[in-house]
Amino acid sequence: MDKKGKRSFSWFWKWFLNNQFVTGLLIVLLILLIINLFTKVSYLFFPVGQFLAIVALPIIIAGILFYLLNPIVDFFERKGINRYYSIIGLFILVAGLIAWGIIVIIPEIREQTTTFVDRLPGYIDTVQVSLANFFSDPIFDKVQDQIAISGERIMSSITGMVQNISKTTVQSIGNFFGAVASIFIAIVTMPVILFYLLKDGKKIAPYFVQFLPTKMRQPTLRVLKEMNQQVSSYIRGQLAVAFAVAILFMVGFSIIGLDYAITLGVIAGFLNLVPYIGSFLAMIPAIFLGIVGGPVLLVQVIIVFAIEQLIEGRLISPLVLGNQLAVHPVTILFVLLTAGKLFGFFGVVLGVPAYAAIKVVITNIFNWYKTVSGLYTEDEDQKQATEDKNK
Repeated sequence: MDKKGKRSFSWFWKWFLNNQFVTGLLIVLLILLIINLFTKVSYLFFPVGQFLAIVALPIIIAGILFYLLNPIVDFFERKGINRYYSIIGLFILVAGLIAWGIIVIIPEIREQTTTFVDRLPGYIDTVQVSLANFFSDPIFDKVQDQIAISGERIMSSITGMVQNISKTTVQSIGNFFGAVASIFIAIVTMPVILFYLLKDGKKIAPYFVQFLPTKMRQPTLRVLKEMNQQVSSYIRGQLAVAFAVAILFMVGFSIIGLDYAITLGVIAGFLNLVPYIGSFLAMIPAIFLGIVGGPVLLVQVIIVFAIEQLIEGRLISPLVLGNQLAVHPVTILFVLLTAGKLFGFFGVVLGVPAYAAIKVVITNIFNWYKTVSGLYTEDEDQKQATEDKNK
């Protein structure tokens, strides 16, 4: 190659290939091309999707329980107790707790739910009268027409939803039985999956990593370990916070004499698995019952909610969760909205830990790219200027 060709290639490398912005655009373009290619051959992955739809639920439940129970098994193993016997003992304990819940808690929740459904028409009438009396105040004279129109629209929407549900009930019977079958499969297979995860979970990552090139094994194990730490910390912490929230609401609602305290507490605990939004959603039925019970009870419900939020936000969540995920709250909200839209309930519950795991992978890939490409290496003058500025 002559000097002119070398100068042309040098210019091309300096101003095009060695340009960070251009490199970023090329990476994005390659990712989009790969995604487009997969969309063209998506039919090839249809059997895989069907298989995952069958095994996803028991694997997800087993994975959540694995992260919850594995520290206990590890603790007993460090104390010299055989891992196999620790797992069997935990299974017996969990089975006993489930039996206790079925005998004690489930009948209470069923009774409270049945009573609430029977009394619901009367509750709705009471709430309508209370709202009508509230908005009949002269302060709302100028907006009463708009309030009436909005109320009619809301009732029309509710009526339309009920009609749509009635029309689709027959069509949904097949889906219902399909869901029941999936849940039955999950109940049967989940304990088996959980047992082997607890028994051989530490061997899974090294087994798959051995098929990678030698130089990639240790970095991959490090990334998998970091992902495991992020996900396990989040799941254990979120479950602990949800349990604490359920107890707080049960105790608080019982103290003020609110009906259905146990059921409302259980609902609050489950909904609290959704960060930031769950507690507020759990307060909707409590506020509804507070309006039915009168202004004093409504104020007491709001006070219980404020105390619960204070204890959860200032004590429980910082103590249990801390800042392990290092994810901004706004980012979490966007993740919840997106995952919920794409994957429904499981997307809302598992979106944040999935985001944390993906973030670990992308961060490590980006750090590797910075090292390999050399595009983000500061020259000596820049380093000296940065050091002087920091001083």
